[in-house]
Amino acid sequence: MRVLHFYKTAFPDSMGGVEQVINQIAGGALQWGVASEVLSLAVRPQAPSMTLNGYLSHRARQDFQIASTGFSSSAFARFSALAKSADVIHYHFPWPFMDLVHFACRIHKPTLVTYHSDIVRQRLLLQLYRPLQHKFLADMDRIVATSPNYLCSSPVLAHYADNVSVIPIGLDKSGYPQAQAADLEYWRARLGSKFFLFVGVIRYYKGLHILIAAAQHTHYPIVIVGSGPLEAQLKMRVARLGLRNIHFLGFVANSDKVALLDLCHAVVFPSPLRSEAFGIALLEAAMHGKPMISCEIGTGTSYINLAGETGLVVPPNDAPALRCAMQYLWDHPHTAQAMGQRAEQRYWRYFTGERMVAQYVGLYRELLQQRGAVPSS
Repeated sequence: MRVLHFYKTAFPDSMGGVEQVINQIAGGALQWGVASEVLSLAVRPQAPSMTLNGYLSHRARQDFQIASTGFSSSAFARFSALAKSADVIHYHFPWPFMDLVHFACRIHKPTLVTYHSDIVRQRLLLQLYRPLQHKFLADMDRIVATSPNYLCSSPVLAHYADNVSVIPIGLDKSGYPQAQAADLEYWRARLGSKFFLFVGVIRYYKGLHILIAAAQHTHYPIVIVGSGPLEAQLKMRVARLGLRNIHFLGFVANSDKVALLDLCHAVVFPSPLRSEAFGIALLEAAMHGKPMISCEIGTGTSYINLAGETGLVVPPNDAPALRCAMQYLWDHPHTAQAMGQRAEQRYWRYFTGERMVAQYVGLYRELLQQRGAVPSS
């Protein structure tokens, strides 16, 4: 079976959550007899195609970008050629340009789309895009939501509930390095043996301004791993407030990230907006047996982190509530440890990469059977 994935960005050009999911599915499906290819855009492609993690990754040149949506004139021909040899087309939403390509190329193969997120920020442009969005989603053989929480709370998915399957995002722990003694010793000496940890790209919807507000009048260390467009602004705010317990580490290597996950007391994830549709960093926390603090925003964050079981869930945009949650876990280490253990058990039950890939491969086969198609040999 041959599957073509299509999204605006992909590994190794971009390392976001959607890109990580595509990489996991495309690489993991090979052991199930599925050959995957990925087509994405790049501003300056180093090479038009390359082999990555057991699959072929293709890039079309991005001509321009409007409201986080990349456009490419060459993508139409590239997609059409790759789609001809594919048995199943796997789209990743949202990306309005993808909808245009789908209809322009007159795709008549089995199709599915993983619905990663509602469009939250570009409300005015959404009014213009909505007719195309609904036409595209209605044309899919199957829509996949990444959590039952998102399916229940998304006004868009409500229109297509009868055609939605839920496949939670999963991570392959074997793809992560083991924490090395030297790395653990280095970070323990630098940060201490007990701290809160945030991991993620520093974007508007990550809620770090709330975390900074919650950190005022506290003493416990808070470590922020990642970089992004708001990093300089947030550093200036921390300096202005005189907060000495917040440490910005910027981007770190995977070996350092797993060492920090091993050492931290808990992972804090204050995203207050539905743009945070799942929360890969929460999965990484659960995979490492750490309790979590997140916000109730009706998305997959509260499917990973069950309130009172694997961590604490607080209202969004509520710095005092976030501060109280951190203080509680800080003051109750045995409770925090038990929550972390339950989080890891939940990871192994619901969120492994193998489980996610197996569900997608099963869906590919189901769609082929529905169409009466025969997989490529």
